Amino acid sequence: MTRSYSLSFLTCLGAGPEQAIDAAAHAGYDFVGVRLLPAAPGGIAFPLMEEPARVKDLVQRMQDGGIGLFDVEMIRIGPDFDPFPYLPFLDCAARLGAKTILVAGDDPDEARLADSYARLCEAGAAFGLWLDLEFMPQSELRDLAAALRVLRHADQPNQGIIVDALHVSRSLTSHAELAAIPPHYLHYAQICDGPAEIPTTREALNFAARHERLMPGDGAIDLVGLFNALPAFLPIAVEVPNDKQSAGLTAYEWAKRGLEKTLHSLVANHGHAAP
Repeated sequence: MTRSYSLSFLTCLGAGPEQAIDAAAHAGYDFVGVRLLPAAPGGIAFPLMEEPARVKDLVQRMQDGGIGLFDVEMIRIGPDFDPFPYLPFLDCAARLGAKTILVAGDDPDEARLADSYARLCEAGAAFGLWLDLEFMPQSELRDLAAALRVLRHADQPNQGIIVDALHVSRSLTSHAELAAIPPHYLHYAQICDGPAEIPTTREALNFAARHERLMPGDGAIDLVGLFNALPAFLPIAVEVPNDKQSAGLTAYEWAKRGLEKTLHSLVANHGHAAP
């Protein structure tokens, strides 16, 4: 059994879906991720929901490149969440061949968040999609413990949790806590590195996560220990947006560096995270 690798949307932030697919295919990835809805108002996204011809072309482009679509970003669950307006989004993700949807929790009422998430999972099940929650210290779903409480409450067959190396580090989640995650909740994890110092405001946390992540092995996160706490062949999404370090490089060059650094960081250090 071999591990698969996906090129996350944020790594080549600003690259269109066509460019990202080509970069992923040529750099040696198995999958790619796309963003159909922005992470914040006015943020970069490629809303393909009303471009069926482009969707068809993208599916063919992935087939020609020998890669698939792994995750689609993103749905935010706020206090007034209703899954119905997201049905076109879910349908488009399914037509693209996606496996999972990235979901963020922005409702401070945890019980209501869990109920909304359960309804979203029910909607996504009709399209054959996983709905994976990402805990982030800058969101209302601040840590792994909170995410697990939501999942236990929602109790849906297509629910899951995303382990992002940066958010694990900055939420002070232990490797023992990661190892205790029920395996059926895990569909993939995201890899990057970062400095030991943790930003102290939500704005700074968001900026660093979107623009200042480090290549695996270039920071202070114990990536080998982290990934050794997870299932051995869990797919890995390389998520390394860094505006300054990627400046002047093509999407392919930065994506290739990300995969090479990932493999070196995990394999050369003898973790069981080998491909």
